[in-house]
Amino acid sequence: MKAMILAAGRGNRMRPLTDHTPKPLLVAGGKPLIVHHIDRLAAAGIRELVINHAHLGAQIETALGDGAAFGVRIRYSAENEALETGGGIFRALPLLGPDPFLVINGDVWADCDVRGLQLADGDLAHLVLVDNPAHHPTGDFALEGGRIHADGTPRYTFSGIGIYRPALFDGCTPGAFPLAPLLRHAMSAGRVSGRLHTGRWFDIGTPERLAELDRLLSRIDLK
Repeated sequence: MKAMILAAGRGNRMRPLTDHTPKPLLVAGGKPLIVHHIDRLAAAGIRELVINHAHLGAQIETALGDGAAFGVRIRYSAENEALETGGGIFRALPLLGPDPFLVINGDVWADCDVRGLQLADGDLAHLVLVDNPAHHPTGDFALEGGRIHADGTPRYTFSGIGIYRPALFDGCTPGAFPLAPLLRHAMSAGRVSGRLHTGRWFDIGTPERLAELDRLLSRIDLK
């Protein structure tokens, strides 16, 4: 399976840190956020990666190169202007190929073992959900019996980690657009499964949360 790391966001809430450094290269636990993802994917046996970028994207390519230093192969999907989550994935589909692929938001951190994620035949997406954090108390989607619904209870927050089938993007056209409407449409057709991750998860949306993650990583063994 190939994986895509979404790294094109501007990171406005992280300013001034992101004025001169792209958000994925901000450091926590002694290494850039995006390298945490790369290391975890490599450990899971996922070696073919696609990374999109926009704001200060050249810095990401310079820092990571072709991925050989991390034991992976990286291909880049450059965006002049960030295309949002849906548009960014759609643009990268030629690099991702015809099979289901894993996508991870570059601005989250989780100890989720992606080797346990599976996309069943007929499903278009499999999402990892987490308990609602304090900054997002109402959640995103409902989870019942391993199926995800746009409405209902209990509600959980989308972690930014999921497996998608290219067919999820059928009918899309190039440009900027969000992923959520595509997921809700697939949910209405009963074609989205999911699981609840009960381990550690961080949405690194502010300098304060970045500092909190840095403190955590300084205390735990990441191996």
